[in-house]
Amino acid sequence: MSYSVGQVAGFAGVTVRTLHHYDEIGLLRPGARSAAGHRRYDDADLDRLQRILFYRELGFPLEEVAVLLDDPDIDPQAHLRRQYQLLSDRIERLRKMAAAVERAMEARKMGINLTPEEKFEVFGDFDPDQYQEEVERRWGNTEEYRESQRRAASYTKEDWKRIQEEGDDINSRFVALMGAGTPPGSEAAMGLAEEHRRWICRSHYECGHELHTCLGRMYVSDHRFTENIDKAGPGLAVYLRDAILANAERHGYRVSDGS
Repeated sequence: MSYSVGQVAGFAGVTVRTLHHYDEIGLLRPGARSAAGHRRYDDADLDRLQRILFYRELGFPLEEVAVLLDDPDIDPQAHLRRQYQLLSDRIERLRKMAAAVERAMEARKMGINLTPEEKFEVFGDFDPDQYQEEVERRWGNTEEYRESQRRAASYTKEDWKRIQEEGDDINSRFVALMGAGTPPGSEAAMGLAEEHRRWICRSHYECGHELHTCLGRMYVSDHRFTENIDKAGPGLAVYLRDAILANAERHGYRVSDGS
């Protein structure tokens, strides 16, 4: 059984010109010629072409491919083993590259769809990407973090402005309660803390009462959060934490002093 140059080109997904070139440089000479002088390829030629294309796909120059294929000390089985190992190594490299790209995609934080000007319009002088490395290091392996990244990737400037306005409204109402001398354990403050938790669930990730208490404590223990939250009103971070803890207890979550 023999095949024309056009048939082989179709089988292999290469051009006729490529096969002509391989013939001209001695890399793949057809096993026979027709009476009219046309190239005819047999099964052995197709096997050699397959090995050539394997090595070419892996980036080997034609000169090196020729040396590898014509080495008398390497039998066809050895070629297959070598190609298998090279392909396995390449697959592993590509897998690692894909994982790195995926991590980079997930690591993009708030404002992924925003220009620098739009970020400033939405967040003011707060840069949502400022602590990205720390955020990924601390919470990157959690489902909540992954969920927040999935949502953030789909949000537009209008979405972020709405979310920011909702958060600012909650903060302003907390400040009003503080100004009125309302205790953080009051029904009003606990109700607003529950609204704060549901705002997080709606906007960023599923936030149960236990996680909400962790956030509340962090608002006070990390001075960066405290300073940012207290911009709305001095003492808001502490008041917010206490209201969150009281609300969690009201919903059956046992809050201990050291937890």
